[in-house]
Amino acid sequence: MFQYDTNIPDPKPGDFLLSEPFLNDPNFERTVILVCENNDEGTFGLVLNKLSDLKLDDVLEEKITFPTYLNIGGPVEQNTLHFIHRLDDKIEGSIKLNDGLFWSGDFEQIKFLLNSNLIKEEDIQFYLGYSGWGVGQLRAELDKQSWFVRRKATANEIFDMESDILWKSILKQMGGKYKVFSNYPVDPRLN
Repeated sequence: MFQYDTNIPDPKPGDFLLSEPFLNDPNFERTVILVCENNDEGTFGLVLNKLSDLKLDDVLEEKITFPTYLNIGGPVEQNTLHFIHRLDDKIEGSIKLNDGLFWSGDFEQIKFLLNSNLIKEEDIQFYLGYSGWGVGQLRAELDKQSWFVRRKATANEIFDMESDILWKSILKQMGGKYKVFSNYPVDPRLN
């Protein structure tokens, strides 16, 4: 049997949260979450590896040129739209999470750049809803070993890696017991 890490640190903005292999919540089964905010009011993050069947044109009134499907950022307020990008300081109001990785910014500017074909698909991702935890809630889940923390998400991991292999790939990169977890079957009865 594997020994879980009992000293999982609190995640910082720009870190990954990875669900443990048997987390019994369909919203977070084998998910990778990018932590965007973690402070004394709670934690805000976006699930990176759950695609919806909607595009920007499906959720906005105005015509936007962006052919890629939206992601499901989490179960909270799925009527809200969020985005992360690697457009450096081109977008006013962006919040830097890590080198080359930014969250949010001026949406009017984003729409203009998209419609002018000045943003490549591989440089921005949009999310419906978000994942959120109240004060102390995520800490309690970390203490129960429901999540693993991987420091410093990179833009390349988020934008260049296929979302359906993201969870497994990051766990493998973490090595040791995490590499073993990456190979756990979804249903151990089928092993």
